[in-house]
Amino acid sequence: MSSRAHGPSSAVRPTPGTTRVPAPGASSPLDPLRFADRGRRAAEKGRRFALALALLVAVGVPATAPVPGAAQTPEPESPPLQADPQGISLGERLPVREMELDNGMRVLLLPRRGAPTVAFVMKFAVGGIHEHLGTTGVAHLLEHMLFKGTESIGTTDVQAERELFRRADAIHDRILSLRSAYPGAIPDSARLELDRLRDSLTSVEDSARTFVVSNEFDRILTRAGARGLNATTSNEATTYFVELPANRAELFFILEGDRMRRPVFREFYTERDVVMEERRMRVESNPAGALYEAHLGAAFTMHPYGVPVVGYRSDLETLRRADIARYYRDFYGPNNAVLAVVGDFDPEQVEAWVRRDLEPIPRGLEPPAVHAVEPRQRGERRVEVVWDAEPSVRIGWHVPAVTHSDAPALAVLSAILTGGRTARLHRRLVTEERKASSIFSSMGPGELHPRLFQIEATPIHPTTTEELEAAVYEEIRRIAKEGPTEEEVERVRNQIAASAIRRLRSNFGLALQLADSETLLGDWRATFRATDRLRNVTSRDVQRVAGAYFEARNRTVATLVPRRPEGS
Repeated sequence: MSSRAHGPSSAVRPTPGTTRVPAPGASSPLDPLRFADRGRRAAEKGRRFALALALLVAVGVPATAPVPGAAQTPEPESPPLQADPQGISLGERLPVREMELDNGMRVLLLPRRGAPTVAFVMKFAVGGIHEHLGTTGVAHLLEHMLFKGTESIGTTDVQAERELFRRADAIHDRILSLRSAYPGAIPDSARLELDRLRDSLTSVEDSARTFVVSNEFDRILTRAGARGLNATTSNEATTYFVELPANRAELFFILEGDRMRRPVFREFYTERDVVMEERRMRVESNPAGALYEAHLGAAFTMHPYGVPVVGYRSDLETLRRADIARYYRDFYGPNNAVLAVVGDFDPEQVEAWVRRDLEPIPRGLEPPAVHAVEPRQRGERRVEVVWDAEPSVRIGWHVPAVTHSDAPALAVLSAILTGGRTARLHRRLVTEERKASSIFSSMGPGELHPRLFQIEATPIHPTTTEELEAAVYEEIRRIAKEGPTEEEVERVRNQIAASAIRRLRSNFGLALQLADSETLLGDWRATFRATDRLRNVTSRDVQRVAGAYFEARNRTVATLVPRRPEGS
């Protein structure tokens, strides 16, 4: 639970057809048939024909569910469940059907009457913390690449593409070799050769693009009435999601089974440039993003929470298509995946599609274990980011993971400080004293490992960031000494109760919650149980954690400092 989503810690793919920059181009696939005999190749031709026929049938029948932009039927109300003594429906009693396939994939099915739509969320337990220096950003780049199509979708001649992929990759390897030969300043002769090689790489990728059917994966789903097709990469997972009309539900399994087995990483170098541009816009030319990255980097000196999910530019520049293919083959197997399906569907039919399209996919490896432990901080750390921008400040204290017994009380403390207009810091600094234009708190950047309790504030001139810091520390000390009032704790309980009801009303929101909880905590019921723990937090619990974790020596502060004119 947080009072604000922390955007820079996760990377979200732009919605298809709007802000997404490139059209799908050419890039190297995994080739599961590389060592196959002719009989298997013939069988694969038949499979691709059957897939094409299935897609034609699926998108050729008029949809019965609403399409994007049309008037929508309301989502179903929460199902009639037994209530606890406080009158809150117990999400743990939702009639979720659990499946574990022979290949290790976990599938959660929740049929609900109502609008004729179905929400699909596929979550892989692979994210930024599983990378290592030199390959940072690989999970986020792979998220982009998995929308490029397959051997059957997005191409007119996959074999011709593959030949051009090999040529492009060989040129890229020569670029890397030449750069590594000159770790310092690159002489003019080598620079000219690099420019020539880059031009050749662009030319070969342009040639491969002539075989691409642009955005075919997106268009197939859009023509079938899909809504919300997107993906996101976080520190601990990568998530793909979409909503479809109920009479198009089979299409998801056809497409997802094909994508998981036979992805083709088209236009790899162009898409890599898109990701580097995303990093430039979000971090390198964005003061808030730069401050966020500097803050986490100072707070986490050992743990990968300090490494940005989008990756470092120097790593992105050297990532190869083979790196992406290997990472996908190893860690994006069904044994690392959870699929949540929520909406108006026949569970017996959906189970049949799951077993037909997803169960035959072979297992992969387990994600790399994260053994790094952040050392105990023994003194306040401070970092400044100088920018031609208005000042702001980020303050962070190390706190336990979401599974720790103190996590619910810390979440309630966050809400008491900044969760709404009547919260302590917002009321004091924004409403009454008018010293800040905004103030937020959250915990992150991940969930499974010890993280930061973060407060971010922007002062109103002539207030300084130092004054805002002093006010924050004062309010936390007051809570540690006196505890919050019962009215404050009850307000948070009411917010939790209202949120618990709202999230049961949305198929998509519920599918996200089920997948998140099953992937990160091993049980789809865990977040519902966490809600009960939050509602049981007392004033004394909040007082205790306010006194336990918010010492100066456990604190990291990052300040955005306005650039001063030269000579001043």
